[in-house]
Amino acid sequence: MTHKDLALVLGGGGAAGNAWMIGIVAGLAEAGVDLTELADLVIGTSAGANAAAQVRSGISPAELLAATLAPPPGQPAAPPRPPSPPRPMEAVFEQMRNISAAASTQLELQRAMAAYALRSDMSFAPEVAEQRRALVARRLPRPDWPERPMLIVAVNAETGELATFDRQSGVALVDAATAAISLPGAGPTHSINGTRYISGGVRSVDNADLATGFGTVIVLSPFSGRTGPLPPGQFEGLRRPPGADLASEVEALRRAGSHVEVITPDADSRAAMGVNQMDLATRIPSARAGCEQGKREAARLTAL
Repeated sequence: MTHKDLALVLGGGGAAGNAWMIGIVAGLAEAGVDLTELADLVIGTSAGANAAAQVRSGISPAELLAATLAPPPGQPAAPPRPPSPPRPMEAVFEQMRNISAAASTQLELQRAMAAYALRSDMSFAPEVAEQRRALVARRLPRPDWPERPMLIVAVNAETGELATFDRQSGVALVDAATAAISLPGAGPTHSINGTRYISGGVRSVDNADLATGFGTVIVLSPFSGRTGPLPPGQFEGLRRPPGADLASEVEALRRAGSHVEVITPDADSRAAMGVNQMDLATRIPSARAGCEQGKREAARLTAL
């Protein structure tokens, strides 16, 4: 695959989705399709923002996969435990579902979610935001923005409007990545230069439309492609107004002249990701399943 003018879109998907995307990238590279080299732009939403930073880090796909498969420092290697039920987040996700059910347009949904996030801020201790930022900093493979183009997606919590960050935005990578994972109600909004932000997943799971104008768009979407609704307690299961789903974004890209390929979890990957994709225990099985799927997916990409 040598196609120029290629955008790689990495969607939201929690801990499991992040690991699955790294597995896909590693499997594709092993089969001869190295998206870390081929992509002219990488777009990251929610967990995809961290994956984007990994893909753009200059670290080889094999090394990225090895790091994902390694147990956390101080913990012995052991078979991963079954995913735990998403009980702690059920009330938050239910509130977000209620908000999404009442919204008639995507912008209305974004503004309502932003208002919910701002109301929720008072329930978090002041140190929580800084602790989360420090956690994101530890997970980033490099502290600085990569030289090659990368876009991180968020939503302005004060206006409900789209916000994007890149190397030229004047925003530190750690702040952009922290804003990208700031789920309404699940944690405080993230303040950057006096403005508060929430996850770009509120706007779209993938935000593939931001790749408009690229000749080829490859979308890795952990949450899309399922035949039924997500289990209770999944953020990305929000009802979205027409036009804000991946199928609509892909259709619009194709109408604009882009060749679009979408990779979603196959049956083995879905089984590995489990029902609670926020559970860190899903990372290792999801990465392994993603790598095997990536090897199988390479054939249709090499034809581009």
